[in-house]
Amino acid sequence: MIRNPFHGQLHGPRPTRRSLLWSLFGLCALGGRSAGAEAAPEFRVLIHPENPTTSLSKDFVTDLFLKRVTRWRDGEAVHPVDQRADSGVRKSFSDDVLRRSVSAVKRYWQQRIFSGRDLPPPEFDSDEAVVSYVLKHRGAIGYVSGRAKLDRAKSILVQ
Repeated sequence: MIRNPFHGQLHGPRPTRRSLLWSLFGLCALGGRSAGAEAAPEFRVLIHPENPTTSLSKDFVTDLFLKRVTRWRDGEAVHPVDQRADSGVRKSFSDDVLRRSVSAVKRYWQQRIFSGRDLPPPEFDSDEAVVSYVLKHRGAIGYVSGRAKLDRAKSILVQ
């Protein structure tokens, strides 16, 4: 029991280091946000602003990034672009949309390269570089972190 030096009253047991660590872990898991706070999405999928598409299925986006589909529905050539393999946004995109790990996607591309069939999408080092690429290529599709500035690039819904 701990004695309150100001009132001389006894209080319950002192919190243990373990209970304090679990409390801190709980706060970190909540991200320090209140229950009503809106979180930014982990990533957003972008296309050129002149592309008429507003939403795509995960399966179609997967086909675009794995180059199984090479043209948009209007006939424009598709130009997918990736982020660096070690980026968090790439991991989130790969896990959620492609439904495979970054290393599994890399293995897929190694097999395609070895068999002479195709090359992987170019990789960029930042959200800004991806946005810039998407704005320069009408058939481009890329992804950026949820808080990235999009300039004129169009964010689409992936379901």
